[in-house]
Formats: sequence, C-alpha cells, structure tokens
Amino acid sequence: MSPRPGAVRIDDLAVPHFSDEVRAILDFMDEAGSQLNLEPAELMATARAETGLEDFGPGDFVERLEVLCYAMREEGSFNGAGVMQQHVFILGLLKNRLLIEDLVGRHPEILDERIVAPIIICGLPRTGTTHLHNLMSADPSLRSLPYWESLEPVLAGSERPEAGAPDPRLERTEVALSFLNTALPYFNRMHEMTVGHTHEEIQLLAIDFSTMLFETTAPMPTWRDAYLSRDQRPTYAYLNKVLKVLQWLRGGTRWVLKTPQHLEQFPALVETFPDATFVVTHRDPVSVTASMVTMIAYTARLTRDRVDVEGMGSYWADRLERMLRRCAEERDALPAERTIDVHFDEFMADDLAMVARVYDVASQPLDRRALNSMASFMAAHPRGRYGAVSYDLSDFGLDARERRRALAFYTQRFGVTTEP
Repeated sequence: MSPRPGAVRIDDLAVPHFSDEVRAILDFMDEAGSQLNLEPAELMATARAETGLEDFGPGDFVERLEVLCYAMREEGSFNGAGVMQQHVFILGLLKNRLLIEDLVGRHPEILDERIVAPIIICGLPRTGTTHLHNLMSADPSLRSLPYWESLEPVLAGSERPEAGAPDPRLERTEVALSFLNTALPYFNRMHEMTVGHTHEEIQLLAIDFSTMLFETTAPMPTWRDAYLSRDQRPTYAYLNKVLKVLQWLRGGTRWVLKTPQHLEQFPALVETFPDATFVVTHRDPVSVTASMVTMIAYTARLTRDRVDVEGMGSYWADRLERMLRRCAEERDALPAERTIDVHFDEFMADDLAMVARVYDVASQPLDRRALNSMASFMAAHPRGRYGAVSYDLSDFGLDARERRRALAFYTQRFGVTTEP
C-alpha cells in the first residue's frame, strides 16, 4: 500500500491561483456568463424550449425561484463564470422538473409507489455522514442515490439509449467531475466525488426550489431568511414524489437517505416519512465549522475573482449555529424507538459495529452479503487515501473559544466530545 499524502494547508483561499489550463476555461466561462441573465421567466422559457415540455406542475415554486434569482444577482457576488454556473444549475433543475411532471402525467401509477421505512441520516458535513452513507449504500438490499441520478433523475425520451448503449447522463457527469477535479485538486481530500458516488437527496429538494443547498453557492441572507421562514413540508412531499419516480424507474425497496438539511427539518421529515429510522450524527461543532467553511470557501473560487473569507466565516458560523439550535430544540420530534445518535469518535473507532447498531434500530438484516459488500467498499476506498486538509478557524476571522462557548448548548445537550 502506497503511503497516504501528507496534509496540506490551502493558502490561496482569498485570492485563488489556477493553472493556465483552468484559467483559460474560467475566462471562457466568464465571457459566456456575461451574456446571461438570472431571470426566472427567461430560465423557464429556455427550459421549456430545450425539453419541448410545458408543465412544471404546481406553480408555487415560481415565487421561490424569483427570490433565489434576486438573491443570486444582488448578494451572490458572482463573476461571469459564476453567473454561467448558476444559470446552468437552475436551468437543469427546471428541466428536471418538466421531465418529472411529464413522466408522472404519462404514468400516474408512479404515485402509487410507496417509500417504505427509509433509513435517514441527519447530520452536518464532516460528522461521518458520508462514510456511514457509503457503507450502508454498499448493501445490495438498500436503495441509494448515485451522483449522476441526483443531477438528472429522468432522462428525456429523445436521449434514451439503445439496448446495451451507455446512459448519456454518465458521460455528462464524468465531464463535469473532470473539470472539478482539475480546477479543485484538493477537493477530493474533503469530499470524494465520482459518477456513481452515493449522493444526497438535497439535489432533489432543489428541484422544488426550497433548500439550503443554494446557500452553499454564496452567502445569501435573503434566500436564507425566506427558506427558514417557510414550512418545508410541501417540499418534502415533493421529495417523496421524486423518490417514487426513481423507484419506479430503477427499482429499489428500502432507501438510505442523507443530507445536512434534515438536521433542521425534523418535523417535516417525520411527517413525510413516518415509518423511517433516523440516524443523527454528532461531532465537535467547532471542528465541523472549520472544516465546512474551508470547503465552501475553496469551491467559491470557481464563481468569483476574490473570495471574502471572513464574510464566509461569519455567515457559516451563524448558519451552522442556527442549524444546531434547531436540531437541539426539535430532536424530541423524532420517534425514540427508531432514532439513534451516532457520535463521530465512536463511529471512527469501529465503523462496522456502529453500522450494526443502526441496522438493529432499523430492523434491517445485516447479512453476510451486506458485510462483504461493505468490506469491499472499504478496501477500495480507504479513508484518507487522498490526504487531509489542515483547517484553521482564524483564517476566517473566527475564534475557536468564542465558537465553543456559543455552541455549548449543543455539546451539552448531546454529550459531544470536543476536539483539540
């Protein structure tokens, strides 16, 4: 086994440096983005023209799309490349919505599908959620969401491949990831992404334009406030609908789901999936803050010329505190008999033992086939194989002692061990 790369410290967060190859691509995107507008009516018209479809389904999403586009224009601080990326992102979501509504309209029996007893992981990034999700998704008896499917849940009929031919969505995802890995060479150290990588359903929630996912593109207080003030149960009902579509298209019995947003949406989650098992992950929130804000600031270099690292730090320190406060306040909304708290240090000490505990709470058989599949996954994806990134809150104008005091309500509520 080759030695793992040493940890790196990213020293160009504020003023990013790129290779000539990446710089040329970003300059091209910057020019293209200067010709685009983040206007809801134009985006919707383009989505209709590109799909040949008209029906977006319930129209309440339009108001949320208008708020999102306003926030992106007025608060996003995007350069031309950033505008282009958000234009492509939103257009893709609108096209997904048209394709979903068209498929359900032609096959109303899809709505008869049932999402039965999913296992739902709720936790902040960097708390072990990805490793736990990957391990459970390796189990052939569970259904998960691969990255390519999260980006394009329904393939247009005009693109349907002939028998034996590859799905074009796979190649499109590979091309996008190739650029990501070239432009962000340290990203895999923080969060590995592959075409078939098990992904979060937050990408599906975005199709209804009501999710915190959009905040990861840029600090946008207007969007944050609108999202937090809205009852999210209708959007979670829409998520349930999309999962039915995917289950009808590609099968699957019991889903394993995961996204950080669930941490602040327990009541909506329970109402939507009343028979679910809930896995709530915990880790020192100061370490999580340092790690997460570094990752978000690092990816921001693709959408702006300079990154306001202290602004990023302030925004996400506050945002994570809000999430953890709501988690602490609403934790008892989860059914005690079908909920398990997973502490990061215990999980890292014996990951398969923790999986066994989760399966026990979920009444999910942990058979030899599942264990062998998990072992194969771990052998092919050893933790830390790309190396680590060194994090420092002070890079973002944050003080670890202040954050530890501010987040004491959470660490005390859940008995979370703090890290050096």
